[in-house]
Amino acid sequence: MDKKNDHTILAVDDSPENLDLIKNILEPYYTVKVAPSSKLALQIARSQKPDLILLDIMLDDVSGYDICHQLKEDNDTRNIPVIFLTAKRSEADEIQGFKIGACDYITKPFSPAIVLARVKTQIHLKAKTDLLERLASLDGLTEIPNRRAFDTAMERQFNQAKRTNTPLSLLIMDIDNFKLFNDYFGHPMGDDCLRKVASTLMKFTQRPEDLVARLGGEEFSILLPNTDNFGAAMRAEQYRLAIENLKIHQANNSPLPYVTVSIGVGTVIAHTNDNVKQLLQAADDALYRAKRQGRNQVCCENLSS
Repeated sequence: MDKKNDHTILAVDDSPENLDLIKNILEPYYTVKVAPSSKLALQIARSQKPDLILLDIMLDDVSGYDICHQLKEDNDTRNIPVIFLTAKRSEADEIQGFKIGACDYITKPFSPAIVLARVKTQIHLKAKTDLLERLASLDGLTEIPNRRAFDTAMERQFNQAKRTNTPLSLLIMDIDNFKLFNDYFGHPMGDDCLRKVASTLMKFTQRPEDLVARLGGEEFSILLPNTDNFGAAMRAEQYRLAIENLKIHQANNSPLPYVTVSIGVGTVIAHTNDNVKQLLQAADDALYRAKRQGRNQVCCENLSS
């Protein structure tokens, strides 16, 4: 087997002896977290998102089937593969487990070779699935998240903001007079311009929870969780200035000498009946106002005021 890698396994079992045995088998190759209870198991799964969970079916406090069901119902943990650990293996048990979402079974007493082989198989499958998911969520030209990734993140962050009663801000920006640029310099130069803009937006985005995405064409978005309208407006101005300072020459017939962006900022503190479309519309309205007022500027819509 390969040397230790950066994959993490969560083992859930109410027997300290079983947890020690699993750690002894797997720790030479993986980082192993252990949980003797369902509460701790769910906490670790949600906070650390392991690559694989080994889950005992018969726990003292709750059935492993119940834990698996909760994991698969949660958007943050549903894609983590689960292997059930069981002393009894019947066809009915297997069918129930697979229906809930388990990917495999390992029977007790443990065979180290079987444990290693089945864990390695699931880790390899998870790595391939994650790679395909990342590729499907990236814009092919700029290599930043695409509209699909943005929509997923937007829904998740909106619901999180609603639960925590915290502000969520959205920036939507559009490269000014990009058609003139493309027509004058040609599409290869246009593509290069889009890549430079995307790279600059990523460079000026430091917080891991913020998301920069290309929505399509010359339109980009930046999602700013836990950011009020004033803070979002300041961030938007930093982005606007950074793009202008690239000093990418515009077409001769453009009213502006360099490539610039117009930015619309929307902010909401979401309540129960609010929805994502309201925030999208607010940022979009602000963007169009920035364009109408002369471009290369930031305009804001604050729904939380």
